[in-house]
Amino acid sequence: MIRRLLYAACALALPFAGAARAAVPTPGAPQTRPVAIVGATIHTVSGADIAPGTIVFDKGKIVALGATASTPVPAGAEVVDGAGKHVYPSLIDAWTNLGLTEIDANRPTRDYAETAALAPNVRADQAFQPESELMPVARANGVLLANVTPRGGVLSGQAALMELDGWTNLDMTLRAPLGAVVNWPGMVIVRGEGPPEPVQRDNRDRALKALAQAFDNAAAYRAARAAAEAGKGPAVPHDRRWEALLPVLERKQPLLVAAEEVHQIEAAVAFADERKLRLVIYGGYDAPMVAGLLKAHDVGVIVSSVQRLPRRRSDAYDAPFTVPARLAAAGVTIAIANGGGSWNERNLPYQAATAEAYGLPTAEALRSITLGPAQILGVADRVGALETGKDATLIVADGDILDEPTHVLSAWIEGRAVDLSDRQKTLDAKYRTKYRRLGILPAESVKP
Repeated sequence: MIRRLLYAACALALPFAGAARAAVPTPGAPQTRPVAIVGATIHTVSGADIAPGTIVFDKGKIVALGATASTPVPAGAEVVDGAGKHVYPSLIDAWTNLGLTEIDANRPTRDYAETAALAPNVRADQAFQPESELMPVARANGVLLANVTPRGGVLSGQAALMELDGWTNLDMTLRAPLGAVVNWPGMVIVRGEGPPEPVQRDNRDRALKALAQAFDNAAAYRAARAAAEAGKGPAVPHDRRWEALLPVLERKQPLLVAAEEVHQIEAAVAFADERKLRLVIYGGYDAPMVAGLLKAHDVGVIVSSVQRLPRRRSDAYDAPFTVPARLAAAGVTIAIANGGGSWNERNLPYQAATAEAYGLPTAEALRSITLGPAQILGVADRVGALETGKDATLIVADGDILDEPTHVLSAWIEGRAVDLSDRQKTLDAKYRTKYRRLGILPAESVKP
């Protein structure tokens, strides 16, 4: 994951002409004075809504929030009129390759996977591309934070929680590494499709053996290093591969396992339980089948997508739509992602809205794209809810954020005002101008 200069060069060379070529907006400046949003409906997520409410943030942190009548506005603060508006914590896409890929059909702009089957020390934050034109589109609909995950092989590397505004990938890193990403091999042998059955078994068994060996090696490395530090053994050469897995072995970071099918999920739980690892499942189509097992082992589930087709012909048409509701009803901590890609992250709130329409309570639907992912990923001390002391990473909208007609009006990341312009808005303005000149639109056309 070291092709960032080539990636940038290819992005700059894309054939956009003149006004159609939209530059990535300038990152927001650090906060210099308090900001108070007054008279809005404040959706704290972690507690009750406050309406009308006031929220105050300064130096990038929330310093006060409560009913407008009882929450004073600091002298010299920038006051934002929140009447009729809604304040939410930033939406969090819990699994994406945003910033690691730009155009799927253009190989030089895809930097999300290594060729090695085991690459535990690969870091998504170091390959993250700050100049991606996909990020302004995502944040224009409230997605200001993203868990960026490498792909490929069995042990893909280290995830990172990234802020979607900043000058460099270092500026934009909220926390990294965030956990080791594993693509759990398929456990079921498919007859009559794909490679011959013996080849499928061999591929599965080799992948499982390599994964187990990697964690055994990391555990042995940790023991040898501890012995050396205690003067009871020889010095151990530094090995970045096993160093990257130490926080996972010590439960400081989760093991993030991509697994959809029930046998994959059961095998991953057994693997994590044997090694005393903190497990998170991504995908989780079959997770409701083993919800009791997941709850017993405190395994969070990031549902990879709600708006997708059933995996089996025998499944009900709405099976994928009801996965979040079935898991939540069983007491499993959930988050909802947008499918793992990069180009349509703006649609994240509508994934949660679909889950709401199919049985997930409204509060849980909002929580699944805010506090839920923050808790699962271990960053709820900073983001995911509106509470004093947490980051001022939040949005102001003109309605329910899960409702498609709603527009995000303003956004801040750690108190920095975010420019919500993007390439799609630039093109919209360009072609409205064209059709006004042609007389197809009235001269004073109002944007819907």
